[in-house]
Amino acid sequence: MKYLFYAVLPFLCIQSVRGQQYHIQGRVYAASDSIPFPNVTVSLLAKPDSSPVGETISHSDGTFELKDIHAGDYLLRIQYLGYENTDQPVKVTGNTDVGSLYLHEGARLLDEITILGRPPVGKQRGDTIQFNAAAFQTMKDATAQSLIEKMPGMGSEDGSLQAQGENVTQILVDGKPFFGTDVKAALQNLPAEIIQSIEVYDKLSDKAELSGFDDGERQKTINIVTKPNSRRGLFGKSSAGYGNDNRYLAGASVNAFNEHQRLTITGLTNNINAVDYSADPNSQGEVRPQNGIINTNRIGLNYTDTWGEKMEINASYLFNHRKNVGEASLFREYVLPDDDGQYYTESSTNSRRNMDHRFNMRFEYQIDSNNLILFRPDFSAESDKENSFFSGNTVADSGPMNQTQNSRQADNSDIDFNSRLYYSRRFAKQGRSLRLGLVTGNHRNDDDAYRQAENLFFDPAERTETINQQLVRMRKGFDWEASAAYTEPVGKRGMVELEYEVGNQNNDSDQLTYDTDEMGTRLRLDTALSNTFNSQYLRQEAEIGYQYKTEKLRAQVEAEFQLSRLANDQEFPAAFALQRTFRSILPSVRLGYKFTDSKNLDFDYDARTNAPGIGDLQAVIDNSNPLHLRTGNPDLDQSYSNRFSLRYRSYNPETERSFFAMVRSSVTSNRVVTHTTIAEEPIELAEGIVLERGSQLTRPVNLNGYWDLSSFFHYGLPVHFLPSNFNLHGGIRYSHSPGMINNQVNAVNTTRYSGGISLSSNISDRIDFNIWTRSAYNTVENSLRPTLNNNFFNQTTHINYNWILWQDLVYRLDLNHQFNTGLSEGYDNSILLVNMAIGKKFLRNERAEVSLNVYDLFGQNNNIRRDITETYIQDSQSNVLQRYFMLSLTYNIRYFARGTTQEDYEKMYN
Repeated sequence: MKYLFYAVLPFLCIQSVRGQQYHIQGRVYAASDSIPFPNVTVSLLAKPDSSPVGETISHSDGTFELKDIHAGDYLLRIQYLGYENTDQPVKVTGNTDVGSLYLHEGARLLDEITILGRPPVGKQRGDTIQFNAAAFQTMKDATAQSLIEKMPGMGSEDGSLQAQGENVTQILVDGKPFFGTDVKAALQNLPAEIIQSIEVYDKLSDKAELSGFDDGERQKTINIVTKPNSRRGLFGKSSAGYGNDNRYLAGASVNAFNEHQRLTITGLTNNINAVDYSADPNSQGEVRPQNGIINTNRIGLNYTDTWGEKMEINASYLFNHRKNVGEASLFREYVLPDDDGQYYTESSTNSRRNMDHRFNMRFEYQIDSNNLILFRPDFSAESDKENSFFSGNTVADSGPMNQTQNSRQADNSDIDFNSRLYYSRRFAKQGRSLRLGLVTGNHRNDDDAYRQAENLFFDPAERTETINQQLVRMRKGFDWEASAAYTEPVGKRGMVELEYEVGNQNNDSDQLTYDTDEMGTRLRLDTALSNTFNSQYLRQEAEIGYQYKTEKLRAQVEAEFQLSRLANDQEFPAAFALQRTFRSILPSVRLGYKFTDSKNLDFDYDARTNAPGIGDLQAVIDNSNPLHLRTGNPDLDQSYSNRFSLRYRSYNPETERSFFAMVRSSVTSNRVVTHTTIAEEPIELAEGIVLERGSQLTRPVNLNGYWDLSSFFHYGLPVHFLPSNFNLHGGIRYSHSPGMINNQVNAVNTTRYSGGISLSSNISDRIDFNIWTRSAYNTVENSLRPTLNNNFFNQTTHINYNWILWQDLVYRLDLNHQFNTGLSEGYDNSILLVNMAIGKKFLRNERAEVSLNVYDLFGQNNNIRRDITETYIQDSQSNVLQRYFMLSLTYNIRYFARGTTQEDYEKMYN
């Protein structure tokens, strides 16, 4: 027996070695620009017959992994349509990292065709659209925002950068977060000349990226890929200016890059309404003017580094100190069920001092190739001091009803701390993984306000009321959510996910109102305006999902059972408790189909619930405006929404034409809406609190029937005879929004038809222009009072022109024309806002510029807007900064470390 054992032992050892399995990992890049290449087919072939052993697809960051591989000699092949295959011999004796692999664009033979040196505009890879920065000419000192706004599908709307009709919420630089979610700070702190390419895509949530299952929580994201010769050096911009009426600005942005270690410092102080630093001496950063006259002091830091081979950190900090002095007026027409119209007008002044700190961090620890820890804390602290006054009056067709004069001094503070902690483990079997998560949040809000009001009521008899009050509000909340998800492969293309989540939101809110004398000394507690309230929302979710992927098709179906409990407890002035339990089925379907490498279609459907907030639940009367009282409703239920979206993307690299179209809709039941009671006669709400005739009380209620449907398209193409890029976009949005007035439902149907065109130059870095115009026609229909049905139109046209003349003289023009019709009397204003500058560049490589600037040359600047609700139609106007002159000096900081020569630097300019 002993000899038999020794005879069999070698074969057992051989089988043991042959039976052991390993994994192969690496990352794929595009050779032309060293950008990570997603959706590449990675095949493992056996030698010498090239028979297939395994296959996978590279992830969004270009990484790939093949598992369950036996020891031996193989050939690793990466391939993508339109690119040459790349083969890499691999000898597997253990877990193997093949490092970086590169794909080269395929060569095409052309018969006697002269190729001009015009760089391609971009390309599309699956859901990611990539634009080549070299295909878009800007001035030598332009910011990243100026460059990006020239690209197809990009633009600004109401001060927010948009891509494909959606707000951009995050900026990455070489795949790393840059200034958190502060998009403006990120774009204004990077010069356009260091950018190699721009990637636009929908970034999945941390949970989805770790598990591979899309949870629908996406952020429209721009990844700025820098030029390799700009990743080691010191660069940035500084500027200073002084003008008439003591107008001033001083700011700087400095970037210190050393490959993976990067530090950005930015600072700004000014009294010309600039809220983000931009060294463009002609830029205000906004198409819509800022409300009020604003003084801003701001400093920001962003730090990115790699600690060793396993840890990556990104952190940013922003500090703002801002003073705003504002004046405003509004006119509001109410939708009442009878023919007696009611109107409210208000004029106000306010002075606010705001100070806030914001910090966020992303820490990633790659324990090994299979285990990852991700930690993302963020913190914000804000204080706000207010001194305001407003005068309001209500009139009906029959005559005046009431009026108020109200002053307020307040000291408010908010502190928020949130953290997300995830652990992810990938097992030896490809597709099998485990994800654990813990999300927490701490919130605190403290308000202390003094208010004096004199109210006059005319009907049924003239009566004057004087109020002196102190309002103390203290809110604190703690929320947490724990989750676990497990994925298991099913077949070669499928995967199943099991997930469980449990979480709780606990909120306490104490609102105490004291009667005071004229000096602010407390006299007594007003129990009718005071309340102590607690709300808890406990939620549990169990989910099962299935995902199927091929080279062209991506399909995912999930079903979630949600059990939630909403418990409300009031301790003062009268104790009561109310608990409700909700059981919901939340399905989701996500489909993606890739017709070609540059054409794809995505469909998404999901169902969501939304719990009411503490401010909606707390039933305490707020009489900040005695003519418009507000209160909460502890009987509110959670809402249930169904959301749909369909998106189509297409890009033709030969004609450089791009097309994007989107349709989306949502249907909500139990939506939280406003119920407005407008008193036809005095109503006593609580002891000593009377809703006088013509005054109103608003409270939230649940109502069915809300739905909306919107569409958007964009079409872009180059214009060769005038080197420029042309873009056309448009859309239709329809919404059916119910509300309640005096116990009757008013359904507001609004339709918005919008469209626009733009033309941006691509001539040279000495002539630069960007011209666009946008129009919108709006219709409003009310079911309760059709006589208030209204149509209005607005159009905005913008021209930005920059020209370097003879002897480095620079001319800049920024023109904004706004045209409005259909608004209330006195608000139908159209304006022409003209900013202009003439400057001279000097020093080597034109690093410095001195310029004379004028803002609002014709003194026409204003800010008018229309708001539509289920209860009223409102037009408002606020004061804005008007004409001033300023002499400014700007200096470009450019120093590159060894590896980037002066010749390289000069090539950026010449």
